[in-house]
Amino acid sequence: MSNPIRVVLADDHAVVRKGIRDFLEAGDIVVVAEAADGDAALEAIRSERPDVAVLDIQMPHRTGIEVTRAVRDESLPVGVLVLTAYDDDPYVQAVLQAGANGYVLKNASSDEIVQAVHTVYEGQMALDPTIASKIVARWMSAGQAPPQPLEPHPSPREMDVLRLVARGMTNKAIAAQLKISERTVQGHIASLFSKLGVNSRTEAVVRAAQLGWVSLDE
Repeated sequence: MSNPIRVVLADDHAVVRKGIRDFLEAGDIVVVAEAADGDAALEAIRSERPDVAVLDIQMPHRTGIEVTRAVRDESLPVGVLVLTAYDDDPYVQAVLQAGANGYVLKNASSDEIVQAVHTVYEGQMALDPTIASKIVARWMSAGQAPPQPLEPHPSPREMDVLRLVARGMTNKAIAAQLKISERTVQGHIASLFSKLGVNSRTEAVVRAAQLGWVSLDE
């Protein structure tokens, strides 16, 4: 395996860490260090300089939010993905304000969590569909004007891909659903990013929801 994605994994439950590590390392990801508390997580990030840190929120000594804030204060070159059971608005806001690159719930599938690690590694924002839905609802309730229709409009096939992205499906799952290759899916997503003026799957879904093209309730 060449150039694997190097990950520091922090959770205060050993059984949870083992389960996450097992499916992360089934592909092109390697867990270079584990931590059972926030202080150990920060030290591991400092020493190992991973590509991505996968952090729980509630940990002894330092929370995942505090670790994220310290990582950003020290300008450490690592993507931060928070993996938690909490979907409460205060947690979401605190995590994103601290500078995390992703927020995924522990009830997500293993494929979705792996996809989130890849998304953060690629410098994009990874949000659980449930979290993205709440953010969209908050923006809309704030009275923001809806964006103008796009020119050119996405093709019918791009819209098919967009709807499946909105359901939180991975590129592999979308390819299987539409009976096309993963490379073709990637091409459609790249085209959508360009047409929507966004840089991540989450931003694409948020903008599409604002335009009324997809429903996050699905």
